[in-house]
Amino acid sequence: MNLLKRLPPFDSKSGTLNVVIDTPKGCRSKFAFDMKRKAYVLKSVLPQGALFPFDFGSIPGTVGEDGDPLDALVLMDEPAFCGCLIESRLVGVIEAEQSEDGKTERNDRLIAVAAKSPTHAEVKSLSDLSPTLIPADRAIRSETSGAVGEKTKTPNQAPQINVERWLVRQRVNPDRRRDSKSPRYATRNTERSLHSRAEGPSQR
Repeated sequence: MNLLKRLPPFDSKSGTLNVVIDTPKGCRSKFAFDMKRKAYVLKSVLPQGALFPFDFGSIPGTVGEDGDPLDALVLMDEPAFCGCLIESRLVGVIEAEQSEDGKTERNDRLIAVAAKSPTHAEVKSLSDLSPTLIPADRAIRSETSGAVGEKTKTPNQAPQINVERWLVRQRVNPDRRRDSKSPRYATRNTERSLHSRAEGPSQR
């Protein structure tokens, strides 16, 4: 059963973000769901000694610029497993671009916290976390740097990541003027974007 196609981005009752784990924390292997074969496949393997530092997953009912579901990094107490659905709180976004083979695409990374995580129960924004917990380059590059897969690349050929900025959910007095361009509203705007992408004609 294809959760990425069947489920909506957000749970209708709780409002939590649905994230389907592709690659659990601590793995060397990167997995992804193949829509045509309707199964998880091995995409690449990190070099010896390198491990994925977080649980990485996909948001069902969405389509990114690369044609795949939007990516999410999930903080939780223990690693999940491939294909596990995690109800999560969206706490921020890393905006980035990835350049490879002369092409540049958006490679944003949504940052979420497992809703049932005791360790991160008080985390509502990235500002609630230690700045050293999720270095932007580690959160993005860990999925691409040095990976050996269908196309082996030298260091000079590896994807180049340009991290533009962090967008952080903040607690704000509702009486304050709402600036749609302010990072404090980034998560809300991201939620709108997720809904619009899920409802658009590109939904798979």
